Amino acid sequence: MVAGHLSVKNGNYYAVLNYKNAEGKRKTKWISLGLPEKGNKRKAEAELAKLRAEFEVPEEVGDLSSDMLFADYLLEWLEIAKGRLAVATYCSYTAMIKNPIAPYFRKKKLTLRELEARHLQMFYSELLKKVKPNTVIHYHAIIHSALKYAVKTDMLLQNVADKVDRPKKNDFQPVFLSAEEMQKMFEALRGTRLELPVLVAAFYGFRRGEVLGLKWDAIDFERGTISVKRTVTTVSVDGKHKEIEQQSAKTKSSLRTLPLIGSFRDYFMQVKEAQELNKKICGNCYNYQYDGFVFVDEMGERMRAQYLTCAFPKFLEKHRLRRMRFHDLRHSCASLLLANGVPLKHIQEWLGHSDFTTTANIYAHLDYSSKITSAQAMETVLALPESGDFGSRWEDGETQI
Repeated sequence: MVAGHLSVKNGNYYAVLNYKNAEGKRKTKWISLGLPEKGNKRKAEAELAKLRAEFEVPEEVGDLSSDMLFADYLLEWLEIAKGRLAVATYCSYTAMIKNPIAPYFRKKKLTLRELEARHLQMFYSELLKKVKPNTVIHYHAIIHSALKYAVKTDMLLQNVADKVDRPKKNDFQPVFLSAEEMQKMFEALRGTRLELPVLVAAFYGFRRGEVLGLKWDAIDFERGTISVKRTVTTVSVDGKHKEIEQQSAKTKSSLRTLPLIGSFRDYFMQVKEAQELNKKICGNCYNYQYDGFVFVDEMGERMRAQYLTCAFPKFLEKHRLRRMRFHDLRHSCASLLLANGVPLKHIQEWLGHSDFTTTANIYAHLDYSSKITSAQAMETVLALPESGDFGSRWEDGETQI
């Protein structure tokens, strides 16, 4: 465990970690805890202890060149890119580079300069025998980004990944529940631990990370609003899964504020009151590490992403309801909005999509009402000739094609 202490800067807590690098030189790393000094000392100490226990000494970035092995280049590039990548993205990239990308190319002993499009194409072809196309597309995106940096820094003249045929995306059809199916599911969920997170996802179209990242500061009871301010994401670090809180959402558009619908105000008030009661009953046994989160249990432990992923489908199966993923609640929300005449542009804003194209690509095929409107418009503008005896026309000698 590395040494470390708390420090206060501009009224906020920071964790200051001290360690030695590979050469034995002392290094200091400052990490913002995102906690105001007032009233948060216990939480800050808990966060410091966690950071000290989990801290790994970062690898020093070496000199890059086109003559180094492509596998080594990828690892060095990753450390350079770390500063501009979100934590979850960095962890995802790390896992994919360490397995399978780097090991594959290390066996080939290819340098950055020697890498050709055919090598990448062979890599993708081999992977497609084991994994789905969408996974290979993720690998391609990382490789393309890494080679783009090599071109930018004059190590390569061209990005050979541009010449590769990227696999087509998986054909995947999400589950869309009808209003009747949703109501039946809500009845079955009544009084369970899953009830409120499912309601939030179904009514607001929140992503799993947005549901789990919901804190009380994102709910304004006076104004009657609920906001997406942060997310909780599961990442893999050296083969171990851990959850991280990010003071941001998937995209800038994901940071949105929506009105509290119907009884949601009462739902949340009851949960908040129950939490305050649990704190009094449990005393020092209560876990204050996740204080402020909406979805915690009686002891203050935050609801886990894996719980929602696994428990929700099992619950549906147990109650003989149509099986679906937790994320399909978001799709069902969009389909119900569309079925009730809400324009795609408004749905884009409700769901927090970064651009209209994303919304249209996923849900446009469900917008049958707009097709009816288009058909009626055509009928108004153009008058079809009266139907006659088409069969007799062929008898008059016209050639059928």
